[in-house]
Amino acid sequence: MIVVMNQGATKEDIERVVDKLTQLGFRVHLSEGVERTIIGVIGDERQLAGASLEVLPGVEKVMPILQPYKLASKGFKEEPTVVDVGGLKIGGGHFQVMAGPCAVESREQILEVAEKVKAAGATILRGGAYKPRTSPYSFQGLEEEGLKILAEARERTGLKIVTEVVDPRTVELVCRYADILQIGARNMQNFFLLKEVAKVDKPVILKRGLSATYEEWLMAAEYIMSGGNYNVILCERGIRTFETHTRNTLDLTAVPVIHSLSHLPVIVDPSHGTGKWQLVHPMAVAAVAAGADGLLIEVHPNPAEAMSDGPQSLTPENFARLMEDVRNIAQVMGRKIGTLQ
Repeated sequence: MIVVMNQGATKEDIERVVDKLTQLGFRVHLSEGVERTIIGVIGDERQLAGASLEVLPGVEKVMPILQPYKLASKGFKEEPTVVDVGGLKIGGGHFQVMAGPCAVESREQILEVAEKVKAAGATILRGGAYKPRTSPYSFQGLEEEGLKILAEARERTGLKIVTEVVDPRTVELVCRYADILQIGARNMQNFFLLKEVAKVDKPVILKRGLSATYEEWLMAAEYIMSGGNYNVILCERGIRTFETHTRNTLDLTAVPVIHSLSHLPVIVDPSHGTGKWQLVHPMAVAAVAAGADGLLIEVHPNPAEAMSDGPQSLTPENFARLMEDVRNIAQVMGRKIGTLQ
């Protein structure tokens, strides 16, 4: 349930309600909006028997949240969440483009891509240091050495870094280097990993699982938020359907649907969503038109020689052309495209 405080509620009024709920054994989460503070209440509501919260000073009303995802729902927070990544904002009309190779392969590769995607307008560099692959014989990533290369690229270009974390045991290590942690589609319901990233003070991109419903996706976000990390960014990256022409079926309906259900930002990955570089450009533009809060795009200096996901990777030149159209559509849609200071 949620406790809605009235506009005149003081800090003392809010603390009084929080203390009361805590004494009753509830977990409490504050959402301070422009006009009102809302207190999210998690726990067994039978503990409220005989305790009338409405009579406490500053309380406007007490309401149930019917969705199983409490903190991620619009019932908990009406205004869009804006996630701040070192001054770069995602959500609430703020739009960022994240670009880079699927995997960190070498220092030269990453530094070249970083310079070129920055020149084209990206603000965040993506690159996998740990690569969960379908085949155990495929390239698995450079691990910490890859993280160090990404950190060097950040120092040289100013781009923020997003990279995937695949194991609860490496969360602390990845946090030393990354600005944003990514939970991949295969790990969307790795609840031990979700609980671990819930403890850190880093934004988390949560990719939709291969066959996940919207509710399952939001429930995975709830794991992270209920653990204390509210900086969650949802990423639509395509789902598995009967269609085999594309790698996945990119579900752009997810963008407006999730925006109607949740306050969390939604970005789109058209690279994994299609699996074909020729389709990345049109689907990226379509994602912006659908209201996405950002894009996650694979770019490689030589896709034909990429160690992973070459067929869906754009060359830097193609990425630059894509960014021209993205800027034009974003302007029409009223999105503020992020720039590096």
